[in-house]
Amino acid sequence: MAEIKKNNKKTAIKAENNDIKEKTTKRRKKTIVASSDGGEFVSCDSNNSKDAKSKDNLSANSIFPAIAMRGLVVFPKIVMHFDVAREKSIQALKAAMATDRKIFLVAQKDVVTDVPTGNDLYKVGVVAEVRQLLKTPDGVTRVLVEGLYRARLVDILDTDPYMITHIRRIPNLSCPDEDKTELTALVRSVKDIFEQYSYNMPRMPKELISSILDEDNPLKLYENIIFNVSLPLDDKQQLLEAKNLIQGLSLIALILSKESEVLDIEHQIQEQLHDQLDKNQRDYYLREQMKIISNQLGDDDDSQSEAFEYLERIEELGLSPEVSEKLSKEAGRLMKMPSSSQEAFVTRNYLDTVLDLPWNKSTKEKADIKKARAILDKDHYGLKKVKERILETIAVRQLNPELKGQIICLVGPPGIGKTSIGRSVAKALGRNYVRISLGGVKDESDIRGHRKTYVGAMPGRIIAAMKNAKSNNPLILLDEIDKMSNDFRGDPSSAMLEVLDSEQNCEFRDHYIEVPFDLGNVMFITTANTTSTIAPPLLDRMEVIELTSYTANEKFHIAKEHLVSKQKKKNGIKPTQIKFSDDALKFLIDGYTKEAGVRSLEREIASLCRKGAKEIVEENKKSVTFTAGNIEKYLGPRKFLDDDKSEKNEIGVVNGLAWTSVGGTLMPLEVITLDGKGAVEVTGSLGDVMKESAKIAVSYVRSVADKYGINKDFYKKLDLHIHAPEGAVPKDGPSAGVTMVTAIVSALSGIPVKNDVAMTGEITLHGKVLPIGGLREKTMAAYKAEVKTVIIPAKNKPDLEEVEEVVKNSVKFIFAETLSDVLDNALAKKPVKKTTTSKRTKNG
Repeated sequence: MAEIKKNNKKTAIKAENNDIKEKTTKRRKKTIVASSDGGEFVSCDSNNSKDAKSKDNLSANSIFPAIAMRGLVVFPKIVMHFDVAREKSIQALKAAMATDRKIFLVAQKDVVTDVPTGNDLYKVGVVAEVRQLLKTPDGVTRVLVEGLYRARLVDILDTDPYMITHIRRIPNLSCPDEDKTELTALVRSVKDIFEQYSYNMPRMPKELISSILDEDNPLKLYENIIFNVSLPLDDKQQLLEAKNLIQGLSLIALILSKESEVLDIEHQIQEQLHDQLDKNQRDYYLREQMKIISNQLGDDDDSQSEAFEYLERIEELGLSPEVSEKLSKEAGRLMKMPSSSQEAFVTRNYLDTVLDLPWNKSTKEKADIKKARAILDKDHYGLKKVKERILETIAVRQLNPELKGQIICLVGPPGIGKTSIGRSVAKALGRNYVRISLGGVKDESDIRGHRKTYVGAMPGRIIAAMKNAKSNNPLILLDEIDKMSNDFRGDPSSAMLEVLDSEQNCEFRDHYIEVPFDLGNVMFITTANTTSTIAPPLLDRMEVIELTSYTANEKFHIAKEHLVSKQKKKNGIKPTQIKFSDDALKFLIDGYTKEAGVRSLEREIASLCRKGAKEIVEENKKSVTFTAGNIEKYLGPRKFLDDDKSEKNEIGVVNGLAWTSVGGTLMPLEVITLDGKGAVEVTGSLGDVMKESAKIAVSYVRSVADKYGINKDFYKKLDLHIHAPEGAVPKDGPSAGVTMVTAIVSALSGIPVKNDVAMTGEITLHGKVLPIGGLREKTMAAYKAEVKTVIIPAKNKPDLEEVEEVVKNSVKFIFAETLSDVLDNALAKKPVKKTTTSKRTKNG
């Protein structure tokens, strides 16, 4: 029964082979006939397209099934085996076996291509004879072939169910009779290069090296090398396509020379790696031996086991040679110390501190400018300049992540959000955030740390911050950098010079850790209330961004959008339980706070939230609403009154505008004339600059007395008293010059000043109006006081871009170049010019 099954199986296989043979023969004839009838083929060799269409070149001897070889190049006379898994390749093999066992083997350019076309194949391959086929259990067919002769691919005639190609035979390389001298030279050169190559090539059989070096026949030398030396696919394809033996040997010399250089470099790298591994293994074995010896002797104490743990941690960190050597020495010293000794305690603390630093840990930076803008706008209202500068920094980092050395210093009055900006920037960049307060730091060791030999030594604030940050690229906010001072223990500003210098901080050395630590990836932001107390060299390393005080409008939006919700959440109040009307917030800002920032405002809102919470709990109220009418019930009478503005046109009273650290204010200026001898009295806690402005104003008025109907000798008969109300508040600055001139002219001429006009500007003796600062705050004060017209220097016109839109829409601005422009717009009526009449003679 078994024999019958076996015979049936053989019969079936034979029938299948006959069927394939018949189909293949028909296919070849069909292809040739189709071509003879004018059929078109897709040419893969443009130079031979005419030959591909020629009837004479198409015959059964030039049409073969083909296999696209992945990573293999077959040469004539070579016997080799390879595995075939693609279905089309298996079908091509079956077709070859069914006919004359001949198949065309051509390499494909990219091994990844699964279904190659004509452009994916090289142009030159080999016609080979299939010696044996073996199908493995895993479905792969193993083939044994022998290369016969070279051939050039002319056309791909068909691709289904397997590739059929039209080829043209190329003669195999032979040893020519001519050019013997050149061949001899090439043979010697190839042998020399091969000898050098074999020296660097590992595991090359000595018999092969000897057979190649002893071979003098150029053709056999060529074949020995290409058959036995492993070369890249492209190089082997070049050798297959060689036109003659001289070109082939030249290519071998060039390829082996290049490979020899690569192998030489690899050999050097391997030697270096081997030496390093040997050293590491040697150290490891020695430590293990020391452990075993200590166990055998019973000397295995805590210090030794700790030392081994420290050494393992040092190796795992992969630190620089300098740092590793220093720490390994410290661990080695710990091994020899009694575990309970004070010195061992100091060494353990030192190693723990240094090894806990984020040497190789970093967070992935998210330099997304859109996200950063959203975060900054959400966390802070206003501060346009600061936000734009920070967004510029983020944009530059997005284009150039390796950029270092940008240190921003935020300068402005307290309570305007400098510290919280740093936290928002860290959040926007995805960096860890650490704040270092420098207020009151006097000792350099606070920055650099103390030597570990001192009792109670510890690292400085910078290294401590890096340890807390747990990454080597955090954002560190250096708060109140202007509050650092110096004494006999050193100047901390000098230590900060290295921290904030991108050229030096890549190797910052703290006195405690004694090894360089890289601060180059840290982003520093500093804050200060003023730059006057910052050391000039330190200030030079920072880019200063001025933050001005908040206007009343900005405070209102900050309170409404941020502070109220923050305090409700902090006091456990639901959003619907307590409500603040817009009038209540504005009344709270004007009547109970007078500051540059919003800290006092937040405290007042918190106070109202607490009082509202008390009412809700005690009286079982569902909600409490605060309005401008009931705030005094909770907080008492208002603490600050509105700026005093004249209600009618008055003589000698002018509305001046002043800048203070808490914002702008309306500063009325009064002048009266008294009988006297020309003395000028100045009161109201005025500084030296304002007193000088008063003298300039009097001199200018004397020069224009006639124009405004003023007696020229007023300075001999009248005393002037100039006063700025709120005498307890010190005042200084040159911007009250125009106000003084206007008040003096009004008092001497008797012409009233318009009560709805305010002014600011510095003056010169010749009557020019010079620019001033703080225009944004001053104009906001005028707007709050319901002033309709503001006179400002003409040179301050570009600064109107910084003025709030609500102010520009409500206030009329007059740009004055001279004092005549100021007086023409400020006086309630035109002055009567005083004329000098000549005396008549008796005879006249």
